Amino acid sequence: MFWGAAGMAIVATVLVAAIYVLGRFTAVAADPLVSLPFQSGWQPEEHALSRYHVRWYLATLLFLAFDVEMLFMYPWAVVVAELGAKAVVEMFLFLAALFVAVAWAWREGALRWV
Repeated sequence: MFWGAAGMAIVATVLVAAIYVLGRFTAVAADPLVSLPFQSGWQPEEHALSRYHVRWYLATLLFLAFDVEMLFMYPWAVVVAELGAKAVVEMFLFLAALFVAVAWAWREGALRWV
């Protein structure tokens, strides 16, 4: 009854295992995070899994706010003529919420790079 799905699961499992084994045989070092440079060929000054400063999290939230804005504005621009004033009001409400997010980020210092 589910022979096709079972066959695909088996093939996928075998392929993943084969790629894993191939990676183990062709690996340069046992722990590449410690032995290989990761910053454009320069010798690392810190460990690859070191922690980021907290200001980068605020910058990431700010980026996501603008990224989501673009995801919402492109389809809106296509249908704004059909929907009329309702769509314009909806977009201004969305932009107001985005403005609140930017004002919060500004207050928290996400736009300060020192």
